Amino acid sequence: MDASPMKYASATYVEETRIGFVFLRTHTWQHHVLRVAINDLKRLAGEPVPQGGTLLDVGCGQGRSFRYLRDVFAPTRMLGLDADPHSIDLSREETAREGIDVELFTSDCARIDLADASVDTVFCHQTFHHLVEQERALDEFWRVLKPGGLLLFAESTKAYIDSWVIRWFFRHPMHVQKTADEYVAMLRARGFVFTDAQVSLPYLWWSRAKDFGLLERWGIKAAPPVGKREETLVNVAARKPG
Repeated sequence: MDASPMKYASATYVEETRIGFVFLRTHTWQHHVLRVAINDLKRLAGEPVPQGGTLLDVGCGQGRSFRYLRDVFAPTRMLGLDADPHSIDLSREETAREGIDVELFTSDCARIDLADASVDTVFCHQTFHHLVEQERALDEFWRVLKPGGLLLFAESTKAYIDSWVIRWFFRHPMHVQKTADEYVAMLRARGFVFTDAQVSLPYLWWSRAKDFGLLERWGIKAAPPVGKREETLVNVAARKPG
């Protein structure tokens, strides 16, 4: 497999490598990454689980999230955008396989072709660390969200993106990578509101590039607690004030 970059429509999005593109089609990605993140975001969003309305999946990739988003949040309208036209084509194939109605379009997260206050929920999963213009993208999320709208944000931190395994196989704009605290601060600075209970710091095996959590799984040592480790992931359920 080739680790050279794919070709994307946007200059503000660092393109995926060919290895990365293949990985995003795998069961590991769908089951161990997407499914786990969506279930955690569901928990963070609280009870009752927000359902209905228009849900926008920014950076939808090859559409592997659509089934989980439908089952958990039951949107009445689902939109999917990605900077890569080929990913959108594969997303269209995924919607046909799953029998899900999703409106798909090629777009830059920093320039979303949707009307102001037209979306109830924005789902942003493992997309932000690809974006060069993160602040502009966050402004766009804010703009398209309705007052009271929900941002479901799941992201890898600088510690993980800067690990040897990710640098070896994937491409990212390293100068914009952030820690978990920095992502949380960025969301709050933009005006999104959420409590500490709506922030999660998963420490999942696949994000542990040093040992992939093997020492804990073998019972050799316990995982270090929050505050005693470098966080690799951050999930947030945040709202635009009504």
